[in-house]
Amino acid sequence: MRNVTAIMSFTLVGLSDHPLTMNGLFIFFLLIYLMTLITNLLIFFLVLTDYHLHNPMYFFLANLAFLDMSYPSVTAPRMLFDLVTKRRSISIPACITQVFFYIFLAVSEIFLLSAMSYDRYMAICHPLHYTQIMSWRVCARMASLVWVGGCSVSLIHTLFLLRLSFCRTSSIHNFFCDLPSLYQITCTDPFINMGVVFLVSAVLGIGDVLLTFLPYVYIFGTILRIRSKPGKMKAFSTCSSHITVVSIFYGSFIFIYLVPTSSNMFNLNKLFSVISSLINPLLNPLIYSLRNKDLMEALMRSYYHLKLIWASF
Repeated sequence: MRNVTAIMSFTLVGLSDHPLTMNGLFIFFLLIYLMTLITNLLIFFLVLTDYHLHNPMYFFLANLAFLDMSYPSVTAPRMLFDLVTKRRSISIPACITQVFFYIFLAVSEIFLLSAMSYDRYMAICHPLHYTQIMSWRVCARMASLVWVGGCSVSLIHTLFLLRLSFCRTSSIHNFFCDLPSLYQITCTDPFINMGVVFLVSAVLGIGDVLLTFLPYVYIFGTILRIRSKPGKMKAFSTCSSHITVVSIFYGSFIFIYLVPTSSNMFNLNKLFSVISSLINPLLNPLIYSLRNKDLMEALMRSYYHLKLIWASF
């Protein structure tokens, strides 16, 4: 990075400056973060240990749970630390590292949601060939593409971020480092960087949105042709959770990265950043678990086994 000696660190403005508000936010977000880790870890553990859940749908759900544990861990610990210590200073290398992992995990989740849409398409529209097409080898390759694709996109943005210099202001109007906030304070023209963001978003974003939502056109058409009401409700139930998660995830990111940021929208941008980085990872396991009979049965089986183990002592 060029000319970064003028500024060695950034100051995160955070969510609030009022002491009482900061204490309340610390307790609130600590509870959310702990609940996020516990619920996603529980889903990951159930899929890993219960052989009834060893199928492609829950394989991708376990990947989603792992992402939803990792994704808020990029921003939440730092935010909680700043709320307690009120330091809010972050070095430039740490800031760039946070940007890399934030984009890496966010893009990986976008790709994973597309893979999950394809899995639901094959399960509902081609049930007779589902087990043959969605073999474990295919699932493993799709998961590998998800992680490699997320890392590649993040690496592109991070490398272009290194060309920027910061010499005007060190205040980032957010509680973590992200691209829009850094583009606001750079003294280098960020036109190339913004062009890369637009190009990558256009190519991968449009393609990924099509891969995510287009299968549902065929899925809903297939569901409407199902004659039995129980069969129709079961097929719709397996898709409604996923489409809900996708809608919330895309909605928050569209506002953060595609809506122009101005000084009047900093607070609103923070709100959507909180939703995308902290609230969504908590909602995902709740949406899937509360609407999923198999997961609830697996939870009861695990509870019963733990109870037997405890009784043996």
